[in-house]
Amino acid sequence: MTVIASPAPNEQEDEDMLVPRSDLVEGALPMGAEAPEATENNVENQPTEDPRTAKFTWKIEFFSKITTKKLYSGIFDLGDYKWRILIFPKGNNADQLSMYLDVADSAGLPYGWTRYAHFSLAIVNQVHSKYSVRKETQHQFSARENDWGFTAFMPLRDLHDPSRGYLVNDTCIVEAEVAVYKAMDPWLYDSKKETGFVGLKNQGATCYMNSLLQTLYHIPFFRKVVYHMPTNVIDMPSASIPLALQSLFYKLQYSDNSVATKELTKSFGWDTYDAFLQHDVQELNRVLCEKLEEKMKRTIVEGAIQQLFEGHHMNYIECINVDYKSSRKESFYDLQLDVKGCDDVYASFDKYVTVEHLDGDNKYHAEQHGLQDAKKGVLFIDFPPVLQLHLKRFEYDFVRDVMVKINDHYEFPLQLDLDRDDGKYLSPDADRRVHNLYTLHSVLVHSGGVHGGHYYAFIQPTLSSQWYKFDDERVTKEDMKKALDELYGGEEEHLMQTNQGINNTPFKFTKHSNAYMLVYIRESDKDKIMCHVDEKDIAEHLRERLKREQEEKEQKKKEKAEAHLYTIVKVVCDEDFVWQIGRNVFFDLVDHDKVRSFRVQKLMPFNVFKEEVANKFGIPVQLQRFWLWAKRQNHTYRPNRPLTQSEEAQTVGYLRDMSNKAQNAELRLFLELERGPDSRPIPLPNKAKDDILLFFKLYDPEKEELRYVGRLFVKSFGKPVDILTRLNEMAGYAPEEDIELYEEIKFDPNVMCEHIQKILPFRSSQLEDGDIVCIQKSLPSEALQQLRCPDVRSFFEYRHNLQVIHFRSLEKPKDDEFCLQLSKLDTYDEVVEKVALQLGVDDPSKLRLTSCNSYTQQPKPHPIKYRGVDNLLDMLLQHNQTSDILYYEVLDMPLPELQGLRTLRVAFHHGTYNEAEIHNVRLPKDSTVADLLDDLRIKVQLSRPDAELRLLEVFTHKIYKIFSSGEKIESINDNYWTLRAEEILEEEKHLGRHDCLIHVYHFMNEENQNQVKIQNFGEPFLLVIHADEILADLKIRVQKKLCVSNEEFSKWKFAFVSQGQTEYLEDSEILFTRFQTSSMYIAWEQYLGLEHIDNAPKRPLAANQYRPPFEKAVKIYN
Repeated sequence: MTVIASPAPNEQEDEDMLVPRSDLVEGALPMGAEAPEATENNVENQPTEDPRTAKFTWKIEFFSKITTKKLYSGIFDLGDYKWRILIFPKGNNADQLSMYLDVADSAGLPYGWTRYAHFSLAIVNQVHSKYSVRKETQHQFSARENDWGFTAFMPLRDLHDPSRGYLVNDTCIVEAEVAVYKAMDPWLYDSKKETGFVGLKNQGATCYMNSLLQTLYHIPFFRKVVYHMPTNVIDMPSASIPLALQSLFYKLQYSDNSVATKELTKSFGWDTYDAFLQHDVQELNRVLCEKLEEKMKRTIVEGAIQQLFEGHHMNYIECINVDYKSSRKESFYDLQLDVKGCDDVYASFDKYVTVEHLDGDNKYHAEQHGLQDAKKGVLFIDFPPVLQLHLKRFEYDFVRDVMVKINDHYEFPLQLDLDRDDGKYLSPDADRRVHNLYTLHSVLVHSGGVHGGHYYAFIQPTLSSQWYKFDDERVTKEDMKKALDELYGGEEEHLMQTNQGINNTPFKFTKHSNAYMLVYIRESDKDKIMCHVDEKDIAEHLRERLKREQEEKEQKKKEKAEAHLYTIVKVVCDEDFVWQIGRNVFFDLVDHDKVRSFRVQKLMPFNVFKEEVANKFGIPVQLQRFWLWAKRQNHTYRPNRPLTQSEEAQTVGYLRDMSNKAQNAELRLFLELERGPDSRPIPLPNKAKDDILLFFKLYDPEKEELRYVGRLFVKSFGKPVDILTRLNEMAGYAPEEDIELYEEIKFDPNVMCEHIQKILPFRSSQLEDGDIVCIQKSLPSEALQQLRCPDVRSFFEYRHNLQVIHFRSLEKPKDDEFCLQLSKLDTYDEVVEKVALQLGVDDPSKLRLTSCNSYTQQPKPHPIKYRGVDNLLDMLLQHNQTSDILYYEVLDMPLPELQGLRTLRVAFHHGTYNEAEIHNVRLPKDSTVADLLDDLRIKVQLSRPDAELRLLEVFTHKIYKIFSSGEKIESINDNYWTLRAEEILEEEKHLGRHDCLIHVYHFMNEENQNQVKIQNFGEPFLLVIHADEILADLKIRVQKKLCVSNEEFSKWKFAFVSQGQTEYLEDSEILFTRFQTSSMYIAWEQYLGLEHIDNAPKRPLAANQYRPPFEKAVKIYN
């Protein structure tokens, strides 16, 4: 272990999944830590108190051989605090590495302990350190939440991929940086009191949204526009974006506490899963503004978004030698400025308007003038009143095919003059009367890396030089001059503290917290934009609604404060049994949430409470008898015994505590009363010691109906046969009707319902107060065989297994399309038949169902096979968690037939041009590669009818396999490898002793940490070489094959690459001698390499947008 004194770490949180680790399996094996010397990482300035900090490095050897579910590091100390790292090497119920920081000595800490810390956890990339995965957060640790971290830290497939560099020699290196704040307790900090502003609550990973909302709110003109959006008094905020935003802004303006954003995200159509997804603040800004523009159409505020944020620039191309110019006017709501290679905002604007010269092979084709030398550029026609600048902190690394964060030092002025140098950024058409002098209003900050991070905002609300930091719920006053140095990014030099008396070693570390988005307000528009906003700008119905909500909130707060003085008493009577049993209650007697309740003071004498009941129910006190309910060991809940006179003389609070072990429990009572023939209350019978109070339900097997028919006192030594006439009367049967009796015993986890022998005493059947007896008419066996639920037991089993299932189309996995009440015991065929009937599909076998992942609330990757499960329960169950969602899709053929086929995705490369066509080939599983190629021949255009095809396996831009025509397609994996089909050239068909077929790959040399590594790219191919052919002749054939211009081809280098070692070739060299043992070498590791720059177009991601595979685009659905 290495402990290093360092500055405070970033206030940063995970944007994938930030939750307490509450569902861990006990019994994991702790593992000691071996720590090499650690280096410091970027940290962020904190409030005045300097935290105590430490850095810990944990080296885990033989990582892939770990079999235990969870693994602890050794303990490291930070002052008086002990910490350790906890990881789940195989994931914590997810296909992701899970990692947490744990309070190592939590079991021995005093009652009520808390510990507040900022910390980061990292998996070190041992090949390219800049690609290390690092995530940061903050947490108040306590006995309840003694660990905190990231369930989805990084995909396990990336961790175990040997080409990624996270596991080297089967060793994984984990780093933790921890800063503990001893005196500062953020939970006691009052933002409103300290700053006059309140923060926004983080729903899990919504810090990016909170930062943007605070920025928009503090543009008063924008706030006023939102207030003036038409909303209706009957609208609900959770279903109306304008109303939800109005409500949020109103609370930010007038609330004393941090404001929740759940209503707003619900109005977006988001669920809990969306709240834990990482998004880009720039992307959200664009999507939200587009949605608000749409909502503002045909209203009094139509065009307000454009008025605030829209500017225009002119793209132009001007010929140098002829009189020709082309221009196009375009609008923008924000500008993306380069950070890399630029020192400040002005340098970025200079680069933005830099003139590009089109000449040589890149001449411009001008109408009527042909190819001409020209200059191309951008100039601004006008800038908006509110200028939003998005800094390109994320950049695509073309070599490694990954995004990286640019943490370079980059400055931005508090005042921005875009008229500088005689208006060099402005087009000739710009209105020079408008002065484009801007004042910095807000800075949105991203802290972290590409794999996760945290957003917060610095805002100057009144442009009066006082700055505030809005970090989720916490708002603090800030000195902008001090903050600017941090927000610029770059590197910072520190001294590593080593042994005393020895010179300290200076070293630099990168600052990972830096400005990501800048908002400027034009000076000439300041009075209009920074206008006064008060309650008169808010619709009256909105004011009334929010004031009413505030009053209700205050009332609940008051009730909560007084809750210790009150308790809830719930009173059940026979009318509740009659109403509920057979409707929404089938097991037990009643749903206590649907009976009358009383909120009474705990010190109220129970006899006084009886008078309140008399007033409510109209039953005199002397005619009331109350029974206590009790929860039995079998989890049923029944009336247990009547209250004694001495107990009724006690207080309500005493009776509640006496009858319940749980804290904050309610007092539940059954009110026994008797009614005469005129339904008026009459005196109650005395209850003798051997009397048993039984409750009776009646089951009709023909109608499958259950209802409550009453209660009786019976003698414990009596027999059921003695009361059959009375039971028939209660059931509405003839006095001599033959009936069967069943005792309802329990229903969780399994139903237990036993037949009662009518000739045995009640005592022998173990019946007691509160038991339930079910009555059923005796039917002939022939009639019973025709019924689905012929007796009480089978009916209870049927009801126990019923569940409402929400069905969703696999194409729209967020939207419920319909619901069906099904039995968990329904077979596969029964389920698909009922779904087919609902959908109007004639053939149920054309339906394919997919289960729901109960943790992510997303469809599982693999659908349910035809009759691949026994029943509905198997479809819903996952790791002891049961979902109520199934996804469906309607196929174009029966599922059994489809399962007998294999679908492969094949990229076909034409013989004469480089374009690739993607085809999905569907064939029987026992088909061969020859069958696949025959099928493909029908779908593609060949250079000649008799052209022969072959199938290749391509991965990481190398050819790993040429399939034989007889190989079975069932064994081919197209999930990770690319299958490529291509024509076989004529010269390849007839290779002689003096010919050789070699692999040719494109590559670049990537330098990192003084090491050179080959990076392949592009499409690999096969090439025939001849025994007497020199490289100069071969180059001609390669250039012709790849259609490369002379100018570009002159920059290419040819090399012989073997086992990662590069040997550059001369034009006079004969290659055949190097490749003549082609049958022996590993083709993809020994090839002819073409070294050049990769000029192929890359995937269309905005330069400022990083989206990992697990991240979805921002969508606002409503």
